[in-house]
Amino acid sequence: MTTFLDDINGRYATEERTIINLCLKNTGFSLADLAKELDTSIPKISRIVGELVDMGYLADLGKQESSAGRRPSIYGLNPAAGYFVGVDVRQDGLSIAVTDFPGRVVHFEHDVPYRLQNNEESIREMCATVKERLKKARIDTGKVRSYGVNLTGRVNHETGYSYSYFISEEKPIRNLLEEYLGKTVSVENDSHGMAYGEYMSGIADGASNILFLNVGWGLGMGMVLDGKLFYGKSGFSGEVGHFPLLDNHQICRCGKIGCLETGASGQALHRLVKERIESGQPSILADTCKKGKELSLNAILDAIQKEDVTAIECIEEVGATLGRAVAGLINIFNPDSVIIGGRLSVAERYLMPPLKIAVNKLSLNLVNNDTVIKASRLGKAAGAIGASLLAKSRMLNS
Repeated sequence: MTTFLDDINGRYATEERTIINLCLKNTGFSLADLAKELDTSIPKISRIVGELVDMGYLADLGKQESSAGRRPSIYGLNPAAGYFVGVDVRQDGLSIAVTDFPGRVVHFEHDVPYRLQNNEESIREMCATVKERLKKARIDTGKVRSYGVNLTGRVNHETGYSYSYFISEEKPIRNLLEEYLGKTVSVENDSHGMAYGEYMSGIADGASNILFLNVGWGLGMGMVLDGKLFYGKSGFSGEVGHFPLLDNHQICRCGKIGCLETGASGQALHRLVKERIESGQPSILADTCKKGKELSLNAILDAIQKEDVTAIECIEEVGATLGRAVAGLINIFNPDSVIIGGRLSVAERYLMPPLKIAVNKLSLNLVNNDTVIKASRLGKAAGAIGASLLAKSRMLNS
């Protein structure tokens, strides 16, 4: 399994890595621009860029627009240098994104049927499903440089272990994925992956400090601080869903009582809707509950889109509760942006107004004036795109 550093001959390793990283977030540079960025001579930069072009990492993107004088050539990442595949894994399905070397999405699909279980066979099945989908999409897997895989729960991206889907003490889940996919694999917590996707190609718009709240069945958070994903000591930062904020006597799935997740998540929305229907409040979902059928989160979100009053009232309550937490986070971090994503963000029309009202009411004015609160631009694609971009970044900087 080769990495970027395996391709480098050693003479200009530091400069080559710097140039590649400069190109990760910029369209391209002239030789003069790169010489200035690296504080070196144009002849030296010309030799380094020539080697990167020969290796296939960079390409001549054409002439720069200029109002006068000779137009210089612009160099940037070569689209033909390979693909990066991101897989966002949920308990009930997969999202798969394929990006080219510069980071453009060339393929995306959502809700690929799959059931995640805590065993090696499930991991093998997932890898087979991903390969099958890539083949169907006519993506040459021989040109895939690396894979990124997002998992819910606690993930240590450095050791490759998932502590929510813990299969073996001797073999990290990353090793299993690499064995079945045949390429290097980067594993990540899903909220961290989503945050990185928005930071690199979504709604962050150049901000260097963003908080991404992943409001799905549970509640997680990814943080980009000073332009870098923040992990904490063990890689488990962002467990905002288990902040003991509420006095609602609800038992969280972690075993504690009153976690934020019990009032601001998909499972909270599900509980609130069921309680109101059982108390006699009218809803288009009432028949489903009365007949003893399983009430899914997707059905509730569909009911919100159909303007079901009961479901709307419940999502607004979730938004207000989440807003209390966001107010506290803004006071602590003073971020450029707070981005709301995950499954519940599809109901942003009803989720966001009470959230923003709570923030305006409860946060410090001098602090929240600096923060923009937005719904995710990438939506359901954020996790898979983030995973693919992280796979690229880690391969190039391994």
